[in-house]
Amino acid sequence: MTDITPSVLFVCVHNAGRSQMAAGYLRHLAGGRIEVRSAGSMPADQINPAAVAAMREEGIDIAAEQPKVLTTEAVQASDVVITMGCGDTCPFYPGKRYEDWVLEDPAGQGIEAVRPIRDDIRRRIELLIADLLSP
Repeated sequence: MTDITPSVLFVCVHNAGRSQMAAGYLRHLAGGRIEVRSAGSMPADQINPAAVAAMREEGIDIAAEQPKVLTTEAVQASDVVITMGCGDTCPFYPGKRYEDWVLEDPAGQGIEAVRPIRDDIRRRIELLIADLLSP
């Protein structure tokens, strides 16, 4: 067993929907056993209200989060970088584990459209936690 806490960075374009929901789930479900970051290549002004509402239904409050700009430091400080539609704008560093999660963009969509995206993210987060915390 290692005492090193794995770290995950979620990256999408606006850091307002998908990456914020993923970070919210990982913080909630991992219970502090995984360090969580999120950022965007072109951050929005605020979190997507439909994403906030969808996560609130799960008992997770992401309303106070703010979209953050993606920095090379955040990538370098993370063990796993999970991209969600940011394409070539995501910096690549050898030795990092990269995953690209193909998820519909919830921007401009109502809560009915955001719920299936949220649920897909939760399934992926549960698998990620099992992988990162397995002995």
